[in-house]
Amino acid sequence: MVGLGPAGPELITTEAMALMAAADVVLVRTGRHPSSSVVPGARTLDHHYENSETFDGVYRAIVDEVVGTATRGDRAGGAPPAVVYAVPGSPLVAERTVVLLREERAVVDGEVTLVVHPALSFLDLAFARLGVDPLAVAAMVVDGETFAVDAAGQSGPLLVAQCWSTGVLSEIKLSVESAPSDRVTVLHHLGLEDEWVAEVPWDDLDRSFTPDHLTSLWIPHLAAPVASELVALDELVRTLRQRCPWDRAQTHGSLARHLLEESYEVLEAIDVMAAVDAGTAGTGDGAQAGGADSADPSGREERAVAHLEEELGDLLFQVYFHATLAAEAGRFTLADVARGVHDKLVSRHPHVFGDVSAATPTDVATNWEALKKVEKNRATVTEGIPAALPALSLAATLQRKALAVGMVLPGVADEAARVAGEVARLVAPGTDPGSGTDPGSAVADGQGGRSADAGAVGELLFALVNVARSLGVDPESALRTTAAAFRTTVDEHG
Repeated sequence: MVGLGPAGPELITTEAMALMAAADVVLVRTGRHPSSSVVPGARTLDHHYENSETFDGVYRAIVDEVVGTATRGDRAGGAPPAVVYAVPGSPLVAERTVVLLREERAVVDGEVTLVVHPALSFLDLAFARLGVDPLAVAAMVVDGETFAVDAAGQSGPLLVAQCWSTGVLSEIKLSVESAPSDRVTVLHHLGLEDEWVAEVPWDDLDRSFTPDHLTSLWIPHLAAPVASELVALDELVRTLRQRCPWDRAQTHGSLARHLLEESYEVLEAIDVMAAVDAGTAGTGDGAQAGGADSADPSGREERAVAHLEEELGDLLFQVYFHATLAAEAGRFTLADVARGVHDKLVSRHPHVFGDVSAATPTDVATNWEALKKVEKNRATVTEGIPAALPALSLAATLQRKALAVGMVLPGVADEAARVAGEVARLVAPGTDPGSGTDPGSAVADGQGGRSADAGAVGELLFALVNVARSLGVDPESALRTTAAAFRTTVDEHG
């Protein structure tokens, strides 16, 4: 195994040239390297990149061909040929196929004798251009493809190799919690005529130039270490997809009910947390603790915090799972999801990132709805609101939309009077729907029952939603909290 150096033929060692000239077969990992054509008759292995869906599959196929060539009797008398396998840079620097070759059974068992000849690597050119002694600054070299894992917990300095695509650069950005305190340096085509070494803003890393297989980054210092916890979760989801039969069988559709369940569990945990913050008896898990919670308020808060943290984690797992499914299908990645919501939030906050004025929350909401309508090319402001929302949530959402577009809704006093009037009318003598033998059959649901009363009850509930909204109360959460408390009462009487 020999290295072709980091750039043109002038950086290949004399020894490597002599070995390739004397070999029976010369295999070159890729013809894309600037020095790959230095030996006439060399056979490139680029076809494996077209026949495999993953880099690991590519590298293992290359190893199989290299070993197969070395063990096949191509010479007279059936003796195996003398094979030279040439790779970009130096064989033992960021070269996965060499690692796999050294682990190959034919090599381990002694069937194939493997000799590695060192060469000049991209590291030599990189640190020369940077004017940095890697030992003096304790630089760490990581692979752009696995940056999030290799650099987890690190704050720099980092030399990031093999940043071959915009997607890789985006994943690197996503892995970093806080932008570097210094601008990142791009090292592109080192040693070639079009060599480019320049500092670029971190935010423009994946949109200011076109990277390729000869692109590296120098990150002197990160304001905060790479987000190892988020990276570990991303890796876990990918591992589950590969190794767990249940996870492998999932689709966006099959996961939908789990996403809904996890969302409701988060809402329940938020209700418990809100009750703790308000100093009232909790619901759900907190309520089931009974008197212990009253006697130990600090313990109740600790349990509520832990519960919310756990449920948010379960919901986050669903987000990662759906993003992983999309990435496998080549649709989008978690980086695309994060970048999309980031850019959307920036564009929806012109009063923060632009020159638009918004002095009150109402101004912000009005601007938000106007921008959203334009961005999504919607005919109305209510387009996009799911009709399948729980009825109380749907009513509250529509009322907020109404206010955002300048509509005037009745105040609390007017709605309270309206509620009282509707209740009085519904329970007036001679109008009691509960006089039947089956109370359930008398429910005013508008489906064969008392449709007029169903409409009145709908108006009544809508008015109550407006009262709740005016008081800053989420009606869905409020009713769920009361129902949970009533559930406990029913259980005690059961």
